[in-house]
Amino acid sequence: MGRLEGKVAIVTGAARGVGAAVAQRFAAEGAKVVLADVLEEEGKETAREIGGDARFAHLDVTDEDQWRGLVDETAARWGRIDVLVNNAAVLAFKALIDFEKAEFERVIDVNLVGVFLGIKSVAPHMIARGAGSIVNIASVDGMKSANSLSAYSASKWGVRGLMRAAALELGPKGVRVNSVHPGTIDTKMMNPTGKPREALRANTGHVPLQRPGAPEEVASVCVFFASDEASYVSGSETTVDGGAIAGVYHRFLPGAPES
Repeated sequence: MGRLEGKVAIVTGAARGVGAAVAQRFAAEGAKVVLADVLEEEGKETAREIGGDARFAHLDVTDEDQWRGLVDETAARWGRIDVLVNNAAVLAFKALIDFEKAEFERVIDVNLVGVFLGIKSVAPHMIARGAGSIVNIASVDGMKSANSLSAYSASKWGVRGLMRAAALELGPKGVRVNSVHPGTIDTKMMNPTGKPREALRANTGHVPLQRPGAPEEVASVCVFFASDEASYVSGSETTVDGGAIAGVYHRFLPGAPES
């Protein structure tokens, strides 16, 4: 029996990258999975590849009506919603003073307001059953930041605060809320030109594990949070970053491996 046997999960941003890896792993662990995304063709193809009870649903996470429709349809189809993974996000690189207001707001709307709407829409179904797990995919840039990432970092810091507030409010009703904070993960968002993973090592010298992560490594942590193994875990933040958030790694200092 899989670790998520019999559970029903909604995963946003599931057409590709981390979301697709989470959906694939959830299905392999026995869950019925709704892959929600605005990328129709990629999302449908990913659902076909997963097979079984995986299905694609169009969802703009910034649209409350679409959220309401998706949640109602999922509950009607399978009678329950056990897990929500808020993964959909956009990334924008630009100096803070060069951002147009609409550009900045777009990042906040997708990355933060989208998470809020997901929690708001799904929580009543979980509360009615007295159980549920919500996993928010944040980022290590919600724990630190970098130049050119003002909008993205602000949105991911916001996800941290929202997660904690939701954990406090929903915990007494049986619903757990946690966040996962990936670092440099080999996805189209971080590797738009599709460089071989080995080639990405040149940009991960600051990471103690000296390599980028794979989407499947983020998915493994999501499985834990979604499963009953994490039954007493809520309000928790877990990094999947190869140790990068621990501090600054200097190759030239004592203790660094010889190159």
